[in-house]
Amino acid sequence: MTVEFRLEIERLASGGEGVGHAPDGRVVFVPATAPGDHVDVRIIEEQKRFLRAEVIDLVTAGPGRVAPRCSLVGTCGGCTWQHLDYPTQCQAKAERVAETFARVAGIELSEPVECTPSPDPFGYRSRARVGFRDGVIGFRQTGSHTLCPASACPVLVPALDQELARLSANPPDGNGELTLAAGEDGGVCVTGDASAGSSISIRAADHEIEISPGVFFQANALLRTALATAVHEAAGRGSRAMELFAGSGYFTIGLAERFDEVLVVEAQGRATKDLVRNLARAGRENVDVVTGVAERSLSSPRLTDFAPDVVVLDPPRKGLEGAAVERIAALAPRRVVYVSCDPATHARDAKKFVGLGYAVQSLRAFDLFPQTSHVEAIAVLDRTGAERS
Repeated sequence: MTVEFRLEIERLASGGEGVGHAPDGRVVFVPATAPGDHVDVRIIEEQKRFLRAEVIDLVTAGPGRVAPRCSLVGTCGGCTWQHLDYPTQCQAKAERVAETFARVAGIELSEPVECTPSPDPFGYRSRARVGFRDGVIGFRQTGSHTLCPASACPVLVPALDQELARLSANPPDGNGELTLAAGEDGGVCVTGDASAGSSISIRAADHEIEISPGVFFQANALLRTALATAVHEAAGRGSRAMELFAGSGYFTIGLAERFDEVLVVEAQGRATKDLVRNLARAGRENVDVVTGVAERSLSSPRLTDFAPDVVVLDPPRKGLEGAAVERIAALAPRRVVYVSCDPATHARDAKKFVGLGYAVQSLRAFDLFPQTSHVEAIAVLDRTGAERS
């Protein structure tokens, strides 16, 4: 039997859906809704403790609801929050980071988490993947591998938006996927094979970084400098710094200017080559580069004997694996600067650090992904009793 009722959306869930309560008290998750919306919904999934529903009718719009800029919203799987005004998005992300740290780690700070906004919530994205099939190019539909034809995308930087229009007018033959990347100068690299194509250059704080095809880099061209600067300032200055998951050197060159010695670890070979080349270009000779998986490298004498003042890390979404937290804590750095794109794994690892004698001194969100529910954050953890910078 179809179940329908009217619902008030109270807040946004970590996955981006609106959250309300059914007449029987169960939590209801409803996509494409905004806090304050009153909606008629139809239940599409029923579980013991929660329900999932779809909107039948928007009865009253909440104060943060706006008209999406893109006509593909609701079909394309990319921008799930274009129906929310930008202040509402940033507030929800700050609250999500704070709530996740409180719920997962039991960490509640005396000050609210601040979310640094993107200077522009559109025209910021300098890296994207598009699919092509049977003469059609576009993005994946929500929850599907089916292509949603697209000739324009309002979140792309102008150079990539123009490239998407060109590809749409002249799509490649066959089926596959392309990676589009734009450099600081507007140059575009289009690759179907991560090992092919030309490099691009981006800026991180005051430094130019060269990135090879297939190597990760922060896609928000408008917030890269702010994020790098925040990490450098959090790290402070000193004798030795260690950086894990260093990539092509986005944080590294700035750290090398602030510390006498820097030891960095990166697993991907192409990224390591970029890193060495970028350090040479910057004239930094005080950096020791280790090619290896961070979690395994942490048990090697090369790292265990280093005695860093500060450890900076920016792991993938899954966070730290194995005994990595314990091994970092065993190095006894006075400070750990932990950058993450996933609040849940971020909070999980922070809880482990706290259990090993560290305390969260600050937690700050950065909106690297406007129009989506994703958020980046920096947690600064100090060793209890250690001298602070």
